[in-house]
Amino acid sequence: MLSDAESSVENKDQPFEIKTENGEVDSNDITEHSHDDKSRPYSCTVCYKRFTQRDSLNRHSRMRSAVKRDDVYSCTQCEKRYSYQHALSVHMNIHSGRYKCRECGKCCRSSRDLAVHRRSHSGEKPFECTVYSKRFTQSGHLVKHSRIHNGVKPYKCHLCDKAFSQSTNLNTHMRVHTGEKPYKCSLCDKSFSVSSNLQLHKRRVHSNVDRMIVVTVGCCLRLTVI
Repeated sequence: MLSDAESSVENKDQPFEIKTENGEVDSNDITEHSHDDKSRPYSCTVCYKRFTQRDSLNRHSRMRSAVKRDDVYSCTQCEKRYSYQHALSVHMNIHSGRYKCRECGKCCRSSRDLAVHRRSHSGEKPFECTVYSKRFTQSGHLVKHSRIHNGVKPYKCHLCDKAFSQSTNLNTHMRVHTGEKPYKCSLCDKSFSVSSNLQLHKRRVHSNVDRMIVVTVGCCLRLTVI
């Protein structure tokens, strides 16, 4: 039986994943995983992640509380931080080179991650779509692809009737309700809910960015075309 799940908390302001002792994402979390399309009726009121069980939601809430308390274990070689020491130990495999690719030198945190990575060199794609011959390196990628054919949308918004085939699309949709706009333009004060809108804004409004300089006018900064 696994002990309390472990959470990577690289950045306090970013969503984080609940992880088990072997470093895998908790299957009760809303993040993409390959095994099921379970209903997830329990929702975090802070970040809107959803879970199949109340215990998983409570564990997730404890992880968030640990972040707020700064009750974390920090990596001495990079800026990543974790709520449990074992999660940090798994992460340290990357720095120690315990699971290192002989082809390119990439270091992974586990033997499973290394096995998946090696397929990028070998070209192996063991997971095949039964509808047509498209193949994938990971089973989770096949599951997500199969929803194109079966129309399954397991990720449901609890505030409206919309549903999505991928958790990332639901997370983006939730910003409609929360008003969150995490993508900020570095050239003006505009913010956007999706990165593509930010890129479109930059092309339309700041298309001369390569020819601009910042000048001081009185007490204000102004972008000027040169």
